[in-house]
Amino acid sequence: MKQSYNINSLTYLPRQDGNNNGHIGEHQIVISTDGKTWSSPIVLGTYLDDASLKTSTFTTIPARYLRLIALTEAGNRGPWTSAAEINIFAASSYTPPPSTLGEWGATIDFPLVPAASAMLFDSGNVLVWSSYAPSTFSGGNGGITLTATFDPATEVVSQRNVSNVGHDMFCPGLSIDANGSPVVTGGNDAAKTSIYDPSPDAWVSAANMNIPRGYQAQATLSDGRIFTIGGSWSGGEGGKNGEVYNVASNTWTLLSGCPVAPMLTNDSQGEPHCNYTLLPELISLGVYRQDNHGWLFGWKNGSVFQAGPSKAMNWYGTAGSGSQTGAGLRASDTDSMNGNAVMYDAVNGKILTVGGAPNYQDSDATANAHIITIGSPGTIPTVTTINPMSYTRAFANGVVLPDGTVFITGGQAYAVPFTDTTAVMYPELWNPTNQKFTVLDPMAIPRTYHSWALLLLDGTVINGGGGLCGDCTTNHYDAEIYSPAYLFNSNGSPATRPVITSVSTTSVTVGGQITVVMNTAVTSFSLMRYGSATHTVDTDQRRIALTPSASGLTYTLTVPSDPGIALPGYWMLFALSSAGVPSIASTILIVG
Repeated sequence: MKQSYNINSLTYLPRQDGNNNGHIGEHQIVISTDGKTWSSPIVLGTYLDDASLKTSTFTTIPARYLRLIALTEAGNRGPWTSAAEINIFAASSYTPPPSTLGEWGATIDFPLVPAASAMLFDSGNVLVWSSYAPSTFSGGNGGITLTATFDPATEVVSQRNVSNVGHDMFCPGLSIDANGSPVVTGGNDAAKTSIYDPSPDAWVSAANMNIPRGYQAQATLSDGRIFTIGGSWSGGEGGKNGEVYNVASNTWTLLSGCPVAPMLTNDSQGEPHCNYTLLPELISLGVYRQDNHGWLFGWKNGSVFQAGPSKAMNWYGTAGSGSQTGAGLRASDTDSMNGNAVMYDAVNGKILTVGGAPNYQDSDATANAHIITIGSPGTIPTVTTINPMSYTRAFANGVVLPDGTVFITGGQAYAVPFTDTTAVMYPELWNPTNQKFTVLDPMAIPRTYHSWALLLLDGTVINGGGGLCGDCTTNHYDAEIYSPAYLFNSNGSPATRPVITSVSTTSVTVGGQITVVMNTAVTSFSLMRYGSATHTVDTDQRRIALTPSASGLTYTLTVPSDPGIALPGYWMLFALSSAGVPSIASTILIVG
Protein backbone atom coordinates (compact mmCIF):
# COMPACT_ATOMS: atom_id res chain seq x y z
CA MET A 1 0.00 0.00 0.00
CA LYS A 2 3.16 2.19 -0.30
CA GLN A 3 2.80 3.27 3.33
CA SER A 4 1.36 2.04 6.58
CA TYR A 5 -2.35 2.54 7.26
CA ASN A 6 -4.59 1.68 10.20
CA ILE A 7 -6.85 -0.73 8.33
CA ASN A 8 -10.11 -2.32 9.48
CA SER A 9 -11.85 -4.00 6.54
CA LEU A 10 -11.57 -5.46 3.05
CA THR A 11 -14.17 -5.90 0.34
CA TYR A 12 -13.99 -8.54 -2.36
CA LEU A 13 -16.20 -8.30 -5.42
CA PRO A 14 -16.32 -11.56 -7.40
CA ARG A 15 -16.41 -11.47 -11.18
CA GLN A 16 -19.54 -9.85 -12.55
CA ASP A 17 -19.74 -11.47 -16.01
CA GLY A 18 -22.22 -14.19 -15.02
CA ASN A 19 -19.53 -16.88 -14.78
CA ASN A 20 -19.07 -18.31 -11.30
CA ASN A 21 -15.67 -19.87 -11.91
CA GLY A 22 -13.06 -18.60 -9.50
CA HIS A 23 -15.30 -17.38 -6.70
CA ILE A 24 -13.19 -17.41 -3.54
CA GLY A 25 -14.46 -19.85 -0.92
CA GLU A 26 -12.19 -20.69 2.01
CA HIS A 27 -9.80 -17.80 2.62
CA GLN A 28 -7.48 -16.04 5.01
CA ILE A 29 -6.32 -12.44 5.39
CA VAL A 30 -2.86 -11.77 6.80
CA ILE A 31 -0.94 -8.50 7.17
CA SER A 32 2.64 -7.29 7.47
CA THR A 33 4.45 -4.04 8.22
CA ASP A 34 7.59 -4.92 6.23
CA GLY A 35 6.48 -7.45 3.59
CA LYS A 36 8.63 -10.15 5.16
CA THR A 37 7.09 -11.13 8.47
CA TRP A 38 3.41 -11.98 8.18
CA SER A 39 0.79 -12.17 10.90
CA SER A 40 -1.41 -15.09 11.79
CA PRO A 41 -4.78 -14.72 10.06
CA ILE A 42 -6.75 -11.65 11.12
CA VAL A 43 -9.67 -13.01 9.08
CA LEU A 44 -10.45 -16.62 8.13
CA GLY A 45 -13.44 -18.53 6.93
CA THR A 46 -15.54 -19.18 3.83
CA TYR A 47 -17.34 -16.74 1.54
CA LEU A 48 -20.79 -17.38 0.07
CA ASP A 49 -20.62 -18.74 -3.47
CA ASP A 50 -22.33 -15.93 -5.36
CA ALA A 51 -21.46 -12.68 -7.12
CA SER A 52 -22.40 -10.35 -4.24
CA LEU A 53 -19.90 -8.00 -2.61
CA LYS A 54 -18.13 -9.65 0.31
CA THR A 55 -16.96 -7.63 3.33
CA SER A 56 -14.41 -8.82 5.87
CA THR A 57 -14.27 -6.50 8.89
CA PHE A 58 -11.63 -6.82 11.58
CA THR A 59 -10.15 -5.01 14.57
CA THR A 60 -8.18 -1.97 13.45
CA ILE A 61 -4.51 -2.78 12.96
CA PRO A 62 -1.51 -0.97 11.42
CA ALA A 63 -0.23 -2.56 8.19
CA ARG A 64 1.52 -1.68 4.96
CA TYR A 65 1.03 -5.06 3.27
CA LEU A 66 -2.05 -7.30 3.10
CA ARG A 67 -2.67 -10.69 1.53
CA LEU A 68 -6.08 -12.15 0.71
CA ILE A 69 -5.25 -15.84 0.40
CA ALA A 70 -7.74 -17.94 -1.58
CA LEU A 71 -7.58 -21.50 -0.25
CA THR A 72 -10.50 -23.00 -2.20
CA GLU A 73 -12.77 -22.20 -5.12
CA ALA A 74 -16.21 -21.68 -3.57
CA GLY A 75 -18.05 -24.18 -5.74
CA ASN A 76 -15.21 -26.70 -6.19
CA ARG A 77 -15.39 -25.99 -9.91
CA GLY A 78 -11.64 -26.01 -10.50
CA PRO A 79 -8.26 -24.55 -9.50
CA TRP A 80 -9.20 -20.95 -10.28
CA THR A 81 -9.44 -17.67 -8.44
CA SER A 82 -11.03 -14.54 -9.83
CA ALA A 83 -11.90 -11.07 -8.62
CA ALA A 84 -13.50 -8.00 -10.16
CA GLU A 85 -12.35 -5.67 -7.41
CA ILE A 86 -10.62 -5.72 -4.03
CA ASN A 87 -10.62 -2.68 -1.73
CA ILE A 88 -8.97 -2.07 1.64
CA PHE A 89 -10.37 0.48 4.08
CA ALA A 90 -8.65 2.53 6.76
CA ALA A 91 -10.04 3.60 10.12
CA SER A 92 -10.45 7.29 10.87
CA SER A 93 -8.36 6.89 14.01
CA TYR A 94 -6.50 4.24 15.96
CA THR A 95 -5.53 3.88 19.60
CA PRO A 96 -3.55 0.78 20.57
CA PRO A 97 -5.68 -1.23 23.01
CA PRO A 98 -4.46 -1.56 26.61
CA SER A 99 -2.99 -4.90 27.61
CA THR A 100 -5.26 -5.37 30.63
CA LEU A 101 -8.71 -5.61 29.03
CA GLY A 102 -8.40 -8.71 26.90
CA GLU A 103 -8.16 -8.78 23.13
CA TRP A 104 -10.39 -9.15 20.09
CA GLY A 105 -8.80 -11.61 17.68
CA ALA A 106 -9.61 -13.07 14.30
CA THR A 107 -12.85 -12.49 12.43
CA ILE A 108 -14.56 -15.68 11.20
CA ASP A 109 -16.35 -15.27 7.85
CA PHE A 110 -19.39 -17.50 7.26
CA PRO A 111 -21.24 -18.18 3.98
CA LEU A 112 -24.47 -17.22 5.73
CA VAL A 113 -25.75 -14.87 8.43
CA PRO A 114 -25.53 -17.02 11.57
CA ALA A 115 -28.66 -16.39 13.66
CA ALA A 116 -28.40 -19.45 15.93
CA SER A 117 -25.48 -21.44 17.33
CA ALA A 118 -24.56 -24.50 19.36
CA MET A 119 -21.37 -26.05 20.70
CA LEU A 120 -20.64 -29.63 19.66
CA PHE A 121 -19.30 -31.89 22.40
CA ASP A 122 -17.36 -34.32 20.23
CA SER A 123 -15.12 -31.69 18.63
CA GLY A 124 -15.55 -28.31 20.26
CA ASN A 125 -16.80 -27.07 16.90
CA VAL A 126 -19.42 -24.34 16.59
CA LEU A 127 -22.56 -25.16 14.57
CA VAL A 128 -24.47 -22.14 13.19
CA TRP A 129 -27.42 -21.64 10.89
CA SER A 130 -29.56 -19.01 9.21
CA SER A 131 -32.83 -20.02 7.49
CA TYR A 132 -33.72 -21.41 4.07
CA ALA A 133 -31.48 -18.71 2.54
CA PRO A 134 -28.13 -17.25 3.61
CA SER A 135 -29.35 -13.70 4.26
CA THR A 136 -33.13 -13.74 4.77
CA PHE A 137 -35.80 -15.70 6.64
CA SER A 138 -38.92 -14.51 4.82
CA GLY A 139 -40.45 -15.70 1.59
CA GLY A 140 -39.37 -19.33 1.74
CA ASN A 141 -41.45 -22.44 1.25
CA GLY A 142 -40.10 -24.16 4.36
CA GLY A 143 -38.23 -27.39 4.78
CA ILE A 144 -34.63 -26.19 4.32
CA THR A 145 -31.97 -24.76 6.64
CA LEU A 146 -28.52 -23.55 5.64
CA THR A 147 -25.88 -24.44 8.23
CA ALA A 148 -22.15 -23.94 8.68
CA THR A 149 -19.60 -25.32 11.12
CA PHE A 150 -16.50 -23.56 12.44
CA ASP A 151 -13.65 -25.78 13.61
CA PRO A 152 -11.44 -23.71 15.98
CA ALA A 153 -8.65 -26.30 15.79
CA THR A 154 -8.25 -26.25 12.01
CA GLU A 155 -9.72 -22.75 11.49
CA VAL A 156 -11.93 -24.13 8.71
CA VAL A 157 -15.56 -23.17 8.04
CA SER A 158 -17.60 -25.85 6.25
CA GLN A 159 -21.21 -25.62 5.08
CA ARG A 160 -24.26 -27.81 4.57
CA ASN A 161 -27.76 -27.49 3.16
CA VAL A 162 -30.05 -29.44 5.54
CA SER A 163 -33.19 -30.63 3.75
CA ASN A 164 -33.71 -34.20 4.97
CA VAL A 165 -35.65 -33.13 8.09
CA GLY A 166 -37.99 -30.75 6.23
CA HIS A 167 -37.44 -28.01 8.80
CA ASP A 168 -36.65 -24.32 8.34
CA MET A 169 -35.05 -23.79 11.74
CA PHE A 170 -35.07 -19.99 11.84
CA CYS A 171 -36.25 -18.47 15.17
CA PRO A 172 -36.51 -21.77 17.05
CA GLY A 173 -36.52 -23.04 20.57
CA LEU A 174 -33.06 -24.45 21.30
CA SER A 175 -31.27 -26.46 23.95
CA ILE A 176 -28.72 -29.27 24.17
CA ASP A 177 -30.05 -32.57 25.47
CA ALA A 178 -28.47 -35.03 27.89
CA ASN A 179 -26.75 -36.78 24.97
CA GLY A 180 -25.06 -33.60 23.82
CA SER A 181 -27.32 -33.12 20.80
CA PRO A 182 -28.81 -29.72 19.93
CA VAL A 183 -32.61 -30.06 19.88
CA VAL A 184 -34.21 -27.46 17.61
CA THR A 185 -37.95 -26.84 17.78
CA GLY A 186 -40.36 -24.76 15.73
CA GLY A 187 -39.50 -21.45 14.11
CA ASN A 188 -40.41 -20.95 10.46
CA ASP A 189 -41.67 -24.55 10.37
CA ALA A 190 -43.49 -24.05 13.62
CA ALA A 191 -44.43 -27.60 14.68
CA LYS A 192 -41.20 -29.36 13.74
CA THR A 193 -38.52 -30.87 15.97
CA SER A 194 -35.07 -31.66 14.61
CA ILE A 195 -32.05 -33.07 16.43
CA TYR A 196 -28.42 -32.86 15.37
CA ASP A 197 -26.37 -35.89 16.42
CA PRO A 198 -22.67 -34.92 16.38
CA SER A 199 -21.31 -38.46 16.40
CA PRO A 200 -22.62 -39.54 12.98
CA ASP A 201 -22.78 -35.86 11.93
CA ALA A 202 -26.45 -36.19 11.02
CA TRP A 203 -29.71 -34.31 11.40
CA VAL A 204 -32.73 -36.45 12.31
CA SER A 205 -36.44 -35.67 12.51
CA ALA A 206 -38.22 -36.04 15.84
CA ALA A 207 -41.88 -35.87 16.83
CA ASN A 208 -43.78 -32.67 16.14
CA MET A 209 -44.75 -30.47 19.06
CA ASN A 210 -48.41 -30.39 20.06
CA ILE A 211 -48.43 -26.59 19.75
CA PRO A 212 -46.65 -24.90 16.82
CA ARG A 213 -44.24 -22.24 18.03
CA GLY A 214 -41.59 -19.68 17.14
CA TYR A 215 -39.46 -17.53 19.50
CA GLN A 216 -40.33 -19.96 22.31
CA ALA A 217 -38.17 -20.62 25.32
CA GLN A 218 -36.75 -24.11 25.83
CA ALA A 219 -34.67 -25.75 28.55
CA THR A 220 -33.23 -29.18 29.33
CA LEU A 221 -34.46 -30.62 32.64
CA SER A 222 -32.79 -32.47 35.50
CA ASP A 223 -34.21 -35.77 34.22
CA GLY A 224 -33.07 -35.16 30.63
CA ARG A 225 -36.47 -34.20 29.24
CA ILE A 226 -36.92 -30.86 27.47
CA PHE A 227 -39.46 -28.20 28.43
CA THR A 228 -40.78 -25.47 26.13
CA ILE A 229 -43.27 -22.64 26.57
CA GLY A 230 -44.43 -19.54 24.67
CA GLY A 231 -43.66 -18.76 21.05
CA SER A 232 -46.41 -16.70 19.38
CA TRP A 233 -44.08 -15.39 16.67
CA SER A 234 -45.21 -18.28 14.44
CA GLY A 235 -47.80 -21.04 14.51
CA GLY A 236 -50.60 -18.74 15.67
CA GLU A 237 -50.86 -16.32 18.58
CA GLY A 238 -51.70 -17.12 22.18
CA GLY A 239 -52.26 -20.22 24.26
CA LYS A 240 -48.67 -21.38 23.94
CA ASN A 241 -48.71 -23.28 27.22
CA GLY A 242 -45.95 -25.60 28.30
CA GLU A 243 -45.15 -29.04 26.95
CA VAL A 244 -42.33 -31.47 27.54
CA TYR A 245 -40.32 -33.71 25.22
CA ASN A 246 -39.09 -37.15 26.20
CA VAL A 247 -35.98 -37.83 24.14
CA ALA A 248 -35.99 -41.57 24.83
CA SER A 249 -39.58 -42.15 23.71
CA ASN A 250 -39.65 -39.33 21.12
CA THR A 251 -42.92 -37.95 22.49
CA TRP A 252 -44.24 -34.49 23.33
CA THR A 253 -46.73 -34.18 26.19
CA LEU A 254 -48.88 -31.11 26.86
CA LEU A 255 -48.75 -29.81 30.43
CA SER A 256 -52.11 -28.24 31.17
CA GLY A 257 -50.84 -27.05 34.53
CA CYS A 258 -48.11 -24.91 32.90
CA PRO A 259 -49.94 -21.86 31.52
CA VAL A 260 -47.98 -19.24 29.62
CA ALA A 261 -50.16 -16.36 30.84
CA PRO A 262 -48.27 -15.66 34.09
CA MET A 263 -44.99 -15.05 32.23
CA LEU A 264 -46.31 -12.63 29.60
CA THR A 265 -44.78 -9.19 29.32
CA ASN A 266 -46.89 -6.08 28.80
CA ASP A 267 -45.40 -5.43 25.38
CA SER A 268 -46.86 -2.56 23.37
CA GLN A 269 -47.65 -4.96 20.53
CA GLY A 270 -50.55 -6.30 22.59
CA GLU A 271 -53.74 -4.82 23.99
CA PRO A 272 -54.01 -5.04 27.80
CA HIS A 273 -56.95 -7.14 28.89
CA CYS A 274 -57.16 -7.76 32.61
CA ASN A 275 -58.90 -11.09 32.98
CA TYR A 276 -56.26 -13.37 34.48
CA THR A 277 -56.70 -13.66 38.21
CA LEU A 278 -53.08 -14.29 39.18
CA LEU A 279 -51.35 -11.52 37.25
CA PRO A 280 -54.00 -9.32 35.62
CA GLU A 281 -51.55 -6.60 34.65
CA LEU A 282 -49.61 -8.97 32.40
CA ILE A 283 -52.29 -10.64 30.30
CA SER A 284 -53.35 -9.34 26.88
CA LEU A 285 -55.35 -10.26 23.85
CA GLY A 286 -52.37 -9.74 21.55
CA VAL A 287 -49.43 -11.87 22.65
CA TYR A 288 -47.31 -11.80 19.49
CA ARG A 289 -44.32 -10.33 21.37
CA GLN A 290 -45.34 -11.04 24.95
CA ASP A 291 -44.45 -14.72 25.27
CA ASN A 292 -41.08 -14.64 23.49
CA HIS A 293 -37.58 -15.67 24.61
CA GLY A 294 -38.24 -16.74 28.20
CA TRP A 295 -35.30 -16.90 30.61
CA LEU A 296 -35.62 -20.54 31.66
CA PHE A 297 -33.41 -22.57 34.00
CA GLY A 298 -33.81 -26.31 34.48
CA TRP A 299 -33.59 -26.90 38.23
CA LYS A 300 -34.17 -29.49 40.93
CA ASN A 301 -36.79 -32.27 40.72
CA GLY A 302 -37.67 -31.56 37.10
CA SER A 303 -38.62 -27.96 37.86
CA VAL A 304 -38.02 -24.89 35.70
CA PHE A 305 -37.38 -21.39 37.02
CA GLN A 306 -38.52 -18.57 34.73
CA ALA A 307 -36.47 -15.50 35.61
CA GLY A 308 -37.81 -13.18 32.87
CA PRO A 309 -37.99 -11.34 30.59
CA SER A 310 -41.32 -10.42 32.23
CA LYS A 311 -40.88 -8.63 35.52
CA ALA A 312 -42.96 -11.44 37.01
CA MET A 313 -41.04 -14.63 37.77
CA ASN A 314 -42.47 -18.14 37.96
CA TRP A 315 -41.77 -21.75 38.83
CA TYR A 316 -42.98 -24.47 36.50
CA GLY A 317 -43.23 -28.12 37.53
CA THR A 318 -43.18 -30.86 34.92
CA ALA A 319 -44.47 -33.87 36.85
CA GLY A 320 -47.85 -35.23 35.78
CA SER A 321 -49.88 -32.51 34.07
CA GLY A 322 -47.50 -29.81 35.27
CA SER A 323 -47.80 -26.92 37.71
CA GLN A 324 -47.13 -23.20 38.00
CA THR A 325 -46.27 -21.12 41.05
CA GLY A 326 -45.66 -17.38 41.05
CA ALA A 327 -42.19 -16.39 42.28
CA GLY A 328 -42.76 -12.66 42.75
CA LEU A 329 -41.34 -9.71 40.87
CA ARG A 330 -37.73 -9.12 39.81
CA ALA A 331 -37.41 -6.32 42.39
CA SER A 332 -38.30 -2.99 40.71
CA ASP A 333 -37.09 -4.08 37.26
CA THR A 334 -39.22 -3.46 34.19
CA ASP A 335 -40.16 -6.10 31.68
CA SER A 336 -36.80 -6.76 30.03
CA MET A 337 -37.40 -8.31 26.64
CA ASN A 338 -34.19 -9.28 24.84
CA GLY A 339 -32.15 -8.89 28.02
CA ASN A 340 -29.87 -11.55 29.47
CA ALA A 341 -29.93 -14.02 32.35
CA VAL A 342 -26.84 -16.08 33.19
CA MET A 343 -26.45 -18.74 35.91
CA TYR A 344 -22.90 -17.94 36.99
CA ASP A 345 -22.97 -20.02 40.21
CA ALA A 346 -25.21 -23.07 39.87
CA VAL A 347 -24.27 -24.58 43.24
CA ASN A 348 -25.68 -21.57 45.05
CA GLY A 349 -28.48 -20.88 42.57
CA LYS A 350 -27.08 -17.49 41.51
CA ILE A 351 -28.37 -15.83 38.32
CA LEU A 352 -27.23 -12.47 36.93
CA THR A 353 -29.82 -10.56 34.88
CA VAL A 354 -28.94 -7.49 32.81
CA GLY A 355 -30.52 -5.11 30.34
CA GLY A 356 -33.42 -5.65 28.00
CA ALA A 357 -36.27 -3.28 27.16
CA PRO A 358 -39.92 -2.95 28.23
CA ASN A 359 -41.01 -3.67 24.65
CA TYR A 360 -39.58 -5.89 21.95
CA GLN A 361 -38.92 -3.02 19.57
CA ASP A 362 -38.96 0.78 19.36
CA SER A 363 -38.11 0.82 23.03
CA ASP A 364 -35.32 2.25 25.18
CA ALA A 365 -33.13 -0.42 26.71
CA THR A 366 -32.09 -0.37 30.34
CA ALA A 367 -28.78 -0.95 32.10
CA ASN A 368 -30.52 -2.64 35.03
CA ALA A 369 -28.74 -5.48 36.79
CA HIS A 370 -29.96 -7.92 39.42
CA ILE A 371 -28.81 -11.06 41.21
CA ILE A 372 -31.50 -13.70 41.66
CA THR A 373 -30.82 -16.48 44.16
CA ILE A 374 -33.07 -19.51 43.79
CA GLY A 375 -33.50 -22.35 46.25
CA SER A 376 -36.10 -25.08 46.56
CA PRO A 377 -38.60 -25.23 43.69
CA GLY A 378 -41.72 -23.22 44.37
CA THR A 379 -40.15 -20.86 46.89
CA ILE A 380 -39.76 -17.11 46.45
CA PRO A 381 -36.18 -16.30 45.38
CA THR A 382 -34.06 -13.51 46.75
CA VAL A 383 -33.60 -10.63 44.29
CA THR A 384 -30.84 -8.09 44.84
CA THR A 385 -30.59 -4.93 42.76
CA ILE A 386 -26.95 -4.14 41.99
CA ASN A 387 -25.16 -1.27 40.29
CA PRO A 388 -26.17 -1.08 36.63
CA MET A 389 -24.08 -1.68 33.55
CA SER A 390 -22.23 1.26 32.03
CA TYR A 391 -24.33 0.92 28.85
CA THR A 392 -28.01 0.32 28.26
CA ARG A 393 -28.50 -2.80 26.14
CA ALA A 394 -31.16 -4.86 24.39
CA PHE A 395 -30.26 -7.69 21.98
CA ALA A 396 -26.97 -8.21 23.84
CA ASN A 397 -25.50 -11.57 24.89
CA GLY A 398 -24.05 -12.78 28.18
CA VAL A 399 -21.49 -15.56 28.67
CA VAL A 400 -20.22 -16.86 32.00
CA LEU A 401 -16.46 -17.50 32.01
CA PRO A 402 -14.55 -20.24 33.88
CA ASP A 403 -13.53 -17.82 36.65
CA GLY A 404 -17.15 -16.86 37.36
CA THR A 405 -17.07 -13.45 35.69
CA VAL A 406 -19.74 -12.69 33.10
CA PHE A 407 -18.94 -11.22 29.68
CA ILE A 408 -21.70 -8.95 28.30
CA THR A 409 -21.36 -8.11 24.62
CA GLY A 410 -23.18 -6.14 21.95
CA GLY A 411 -26.73 -4.87 21.95
CA GLN A 412 -28.49 -1.59 21.26
CA ALA A 413 -29.47 1.38 23.42
CA TYR A 414 -32.76 1.68 21.51
CA ALA A 415 -34.17 -1.66 20.40
CA VAL A 416 -35.03 -1.80 16.71
CA PRO A 417 -34.66 -5.17 14.96
CA PHE A 418 -32.53 -5.32 11.82
CA THR A 419 -30.70 -2.07 12.58
CA ASP A 420 -27.30 -1.20 13.98
CA THR A 421 -28.22 2.30 15.07
CA THR A 422 -27.34 2.92 18.73
CA ALA A 423 -25.25 -0.28 18.66
CA VAL A 424 -23.14 -0.73 21.79
CA MET A 425 -19.60 -1.52 20.64
CA TYR A 426 -18.04 -1.78 24.09
CA PRO A 427 -18.51 -5.06 25.99
CA GLU A 428 -18.44 -5.22 29.77
CA LEU A 429 -17.16 -7.75 32.28
CA TRP A 430 -19.05 -8.31 35.52
CA ASN A 431 -17.13 -9.45 38.57
CA PRO A 432 -19.24 -11.39 41.12
CA THR A 433 -16.79 -10.60 43.92
CA ASN A 434 -17.17 -6.82 43.85
CA GLN A 435 -20.35 -6.83 41.72
CA LYS A 436 -18.89 -4.21 39.38
CA PHE A 437 -18.92 -3.92 35.59
CA THR A 438 -15.69 -3.09 33.74
CA VAL A 439 -15.86 -1.63 30.23
CA LEU A 440 -13.64 -3.52 27.77
CA ASP A 441 -12.12 -2.79 24.37
CA PRO A 442 -14.61 -2.29 21.54
CA MET A 443 -15.52 -4.97 19.05
CA ALA A 444 -15.10 -4.31 15.33
CA ILE A 445 -18.60 -5.36 14.23
CA PRO A 446 -22.01 -4.42 15.72
CA ARG A 447 -23.83 -7.34 17.33
CA THR A 448 -27.50 -6.54 17.72
CA TYR A 449 -30.68 -8.39 16.70
CA HIS A 450 -29.97 -12.06 15.81
CA SER A 451 -26.52 -12.06 17.38
CA TRP A 452 -25.20 -14.71 19.79
CA ALA A 453 -22.13 -15.63 21.87
CA LEU A 454 -20.65 -18.90 23.19
CA LEU A 455 -17.77 -20.02 25.39
CA LEU A 456 -15.12 -22.09 23.57
CA LEU A 457 -12.93 -24.88 24.93
CA ASP A 458 -9.91 -22.58 25.19
CA GLY A 459 -11.73 -20.09 27.43
CA THR A 460 -12.28 -17.55 24.66
CA VAL A 461 -15.69 -16.32 23.51
CA ILE A 462 -17.04 -16.39 19.97
CA ASN A 463 -19.54 -13.59 19.27
CA GLY A 464 -21.33 -13.56 15.93
CA GLY A 465 -24.33 -12.86 13.74
CA GLY A 466 -26.79 -10.02 13.42
CA GLY A 467 -29.22 -9.18 10.65
CA LEU A 468 -30.68 -11.82 8.32
CA CYS A 469 -32.86 -9.21 6.65
CA GLY A 470 -32.42 -9.73 2.90
CA ASP A 471 -31.12 -6.67 1.07
CA CYS A 472 -30.60 -4.64 4.25
CA THR A 473 -27.21 -3.17 5.19
CA THR A 474 -26.98 -4.89 8.59
CA ASN A 475 -26.35 -8.51 7.60
CA HIS A 476 -23.26 -9.75 9.42
CA TYR A 477 -21.87 -12.92 7.85
CA ASP A 478 -19.27 -13.33 10.56
CA ALA A 479 -18.16 -13.74 14.14
CA GLU A 480 -15.30 -12.39 16.24
CA ILE A 481 -13.31 -14.13 18.94
CA TYR A 482 -12.59 -12.39 22.24
CA SER A 483 -9.73 -13.49 24.49
CA PRO A 484 -10.38 -12.41 28.10
CA ALA A 485 -7.69 -10.68 30.14
CA TYR A 486 -7.04 -13.86 32.12
CA LEU A 487 -5.18 -15.20 29.06
CA PHE A 488 -2.55 -12.43 29.21
CA ASN A 489 0.19 -11.21 31.49
CA SER A 490 0.12 -7.57 32.60
CA ASN A 491 2.47 -6.63 29.76
CA GLY A 492 0.14 -8.14 27.16
CA SER A 493 2.14 -11.29 26.49
CA PRO A 494 0.29 -14.63 26.54
CA ALA A 495 -0.06 -16.09 30.03
CA THR A 496 1.21 -19.61 30.66
CA ARG A 497 -1.73 -21.96 30.90
CA PRO A 498 -1.93 -24.88 33.29
CA VAL A 499 -2.30 -28.16 31.40
CA ILE A 500 -4.64 -31.02 32.28
CA THR A 501 -2.38 -34.05 31.86
CA SER A 502 -5.02 -36.69 32.46
CA VAL A 503 -8.59 -37.15 33.64
CA SER A 504 -9.71 -40.34 35.36
CA THR A 505 -12.99 -40.54 33.47
CA THR A 506 -14.84 -38.86 30.65
CA SER A 507 -18.22 -39.82 32.13
CA VAL A 508 -19.38 -39.36 35.72
CA THR A 509 -22.69 -39.68 37.54
CA VAL A 510 -24.00 -36.86 39.69
CA GLY A 511 -22.30 -37.01 43.08
CA GLY A 512 -19.36 -38.89 41.57
CA GLN A 513 -15.69 -38.01 41.61
CA ILE A 514 -13.16 -37.04 38.95
CA THR A 515 -9.41 -37.32 39.44
CA VAL A 516 -7.34 -34.83 37.47
CA VAL A 517 -3.56 -34.77 37.06
CA MET A 518 -2.00 -31.38 36.23
CA ASN A 519 1.40 -30.32 34.94
CA THR A 520 1.59 -27.58 37.58
CA ALA A 521 -0.20 -26.53 40.74
CA VAL A 522 -3.67 -25.00 40.38
CA THR A 523 -6.11 -23.59 42.89
CA SER A 524 -9.56 -24.20 41.46
CA PHE A 525 -11.66 -25.97 38.84
CA SER A 526 -14.95 -25.21 37.15
CA LEU A 527 -17.48 -27.13 35.09
CA MET A 528 -19.14 -25.16 32.27
CA ARG A 529 -22.05 -26.73 30.43
CA TYR A 530 -21.83 -26.70 26.64
CA GLY A 531 -23.93 -23.83 25.34
CA SER A 532 -26.38 -23.00 22.57
CA ALA A 533 -27.69 -19.54 21.79
CA THR A 534 -30.21 -17.68 19.68
CA HIS A 535 -32.08 -14.41 20.20
CA THR A 536 -30.11 -13.45 23.35
CA VAL A 537 -31.04 -16.71 25.12
CA ASP A 538 -28.73 -19.55 26.18
CA THR A 539 -30.55 -21.83 28.62
CA ASP A 540 -27.76 -24.41 28.52
CA GLN A 541 -24.80 -22.50 29.89
CA ARG A 542 -24.13 -22.53 33.63
CA ARG A 543 -21.07 -22.73 35.86
CA ILE A 544 -20.26 -25.07 38.72
CA ALA A 545 -17.27 -24.08 40.85
CA LEU A 546 -15.42 -27.12 42.19
CA THR A 547 -13.21 -27.13 45.28
CA PRO A 548 -10.43 -29.69 44.78
CA SER A 549 -8.78 -32.02 47.23
CA ALA A 550 -5.08 -32.02 46.32
CA SER A 551 -2.25 -34.53 46.64
CA GLY A 552 0.72 -33.07 44.83
CA LEU A 553 -0.38 -32.41 41.26
CA THR A 554 -3.31 -34.84 41.54
CA TYR A 555 -6.69 -33.32 42.32
CA THR A 556 -9.96 -35.00 43.28
CA LEU A 557 -13.19 -33.24 42.37
CA THR A 558 -16.72 -34.08 43.48
CA VAL A 559 -19.62 -33.33 41.14
CA PRO A 560 -22.78 -31.97 42.85
CA SER A 561 -25.22 -34.75 43.68
CA ASP A 562 -28.33 -32.95 42.41
CA PRO A 563 -28.98 -33.23 38.64
CA GLY A 564 -30.90 -29.97 38.87
CA ILE A 565 -27.58 -28.27 39.55
CA ALA A 566 -25.37 -30.52 37.43
CA LEU A 567 -27.76 -30.95 34.50
CA PRO A 568 -27.20 -34.16 32.52
CA GLY A 569 -25.12 -33.65 29.41
CA TYR A 570 -21.66 -32.55 28.34
CA TRP A 571 -19.58 -30.07 30.30
CA MET A 572 -16.21 -28.38 29.87
CA LEU A 573 -13.82 -28.96 32.77
CA PHE A 574 -11.38 -26.08 33.32
CA ALA A 575 -8.47 -25.91 35.78
CA LEU A 576 -7.43 -22.43 36.91
CA SER A 577 -4.06 -21.28 38.23
CA SER A 578 -3.65 -19.01 41.25
CA ALA A 579 -3.57 -16.10 38.77
CA GLY A 580 -6.91 -17.20 37.31
CA VAL A 581 -5.46 -18.49 34.03
CA PRO A 582 -7.63 -21.34 32.67
CA SER A 583 -6.43 -24.52 31.05
CA ILE A 584 -7.77 -25.82 27.79
CA ALA A 585 -10.92 -27.64 28.85
CA SER A 586 -11.46 -31.38 28.96
CA THR A 587 -14.94 -32.66 28.10
CA ILE A 588 -16.93 -34.54 30.75
CA LEU A 589 -20.32 -36.22 30.38
CA ILE A 590 -22.46 -35.90 33.52
CA VAL A 591 -25.10 -38.58 33.84
CA GLY A 592 -28.17 -37.88 35.97
